[in-house]
Amino acid sequence: MYSCNALFMASICFYFQLHQPYRLGDFDLFDLGIGEADYFAASKNYNQKIFQKVAQKSYLPMLALLLQLTKVHENFKFTLSATGIFLEQAQDFAPQVIELLQSLAATGQVEFLSETYHHTLASLYSPTEFAAQVKLHRQVIKKLFNLEPKVFRNTELVYSNQIAELVAELGFAGMLTEAVPRYLGERPKTQVYWSQGEEALPLLLKHAQLSDDIAFRFSQKSWAGYPLTADKYYHWLTQYYPDELINLFMDLETFGEHQWEDTGIFKFFEFLIDLISNDERMQFVTPSEVFGKLKVKSYESKVYDVPEPISWADVDRDLTAWIDNPLQQDCLSKLYELEIPIKQIPNSKLLETWRRLQTSDHFYYMCTKWAADGDVHAYFSPYESPLEAYRKFSIVLADLTSRLASTL
Repeated sequence: MYSCNALFMASICFYFQLHQPYRLGDFDLFDLGIGEADYFAASKNYNQKIFQKVAQKSYLPMLALLLQLTKVHENFKFTLSATGIFLEQAQDFAPQVIELLQSLAATGQVEFLSETYHHTLASLYSPTEFAAQVKLHRQVIKKLFNLEPKVFRNTELVYSNQIAELVAELGFAGMLTEAVPRYLGERPKTQVYWSQGEEALPLLLKHAQLSDDIAFRFSQKSWAGYPLTADKYYHWLTQYYPDELINLFMDLETFGEHQWEDTGIFKFFEFLIDLISNDERMQFVTPSEVFGKLKVKSYESKVYDVPEPISWADVDRDLTAWIDNPLQQDCLSKLYELEIPIKQIPNSKLLETWRRLQTSDHFYYMCTKWAADGDVHAYFSPYESPLEAYRKFSIVLADLTSRLASTL
């Protein structure tokens, strides 16, 4: 960190992600070709149960707290991103979540980002499908919140030079991603960077250490920083220079689900926002505000050259959480091979099914990593093992492929 004796301090950019996948039902080999191809119907009650549980523990209390804080502190601003399939489930299972999001949108203190509707890895496999899903997401944000997102965050913060070109072509003002040392080098993650290429896109990089201090380490008693108080964390923020930007990116589920209410996470956040809001030397910012103040591309030292895709995940911040092993690779290759034929038939239900199967969570569950990374994967998975996740997904994919072939 940096010491700071200046009159002003760094800017703070909070961004929270909202996502829940549609989990597959208990579909077996004996079910192939029988009935309608609704692979998620059998798990509707399960998906509903999970969504409503997390809504009670996290979404509703945290969104209510955020709304309260916007009323108490006019200078409090932050950013949200919600996948299309999250918003679908919220409308079906917990409409109060939508109402709170609409109230937040109406404050003018919250920026909503754009992303892929189905939370997919399409940016790696199909530029055409990627653009289609981004369009669908823009439409639902406009419909529900009357907003037009200007900034993009890709699924799992996946980013590369090539993906930046795709995002720039779609007309976004900037993008969020991860700060990865092998590409950033020793340069600070607290600056705005530019993508490599002719259509340079401004980028905000996640401050993983400070973000994860809240998201993962807050209640970890073995951590040297435990217990994490609002005063302590606020002091860490004051150690940065006034021209630095601290990007704190995390799941909204951090509050109440990953860190339970009895850890004090809600009070911690409320007190932290009070401290920052009442300090005239500090300010909250949103990505659009930051990008709107940029005039021209800066120096070559500001280019974030990322030739191979990166993400937020695991120690290496690469794509191995989703595409590393033969199980994942087999499913992904077969899934995206269906794009051309599935778009040739007038069957919106099959197309929607195909897109739900692209959701990155399905492949995350198939990850076979060990040690700390493996523990995180196991925590989020509804399956007993990666092999079980692969078995269920591959059966469904085989059935979808067969149904598609019969219609052509």
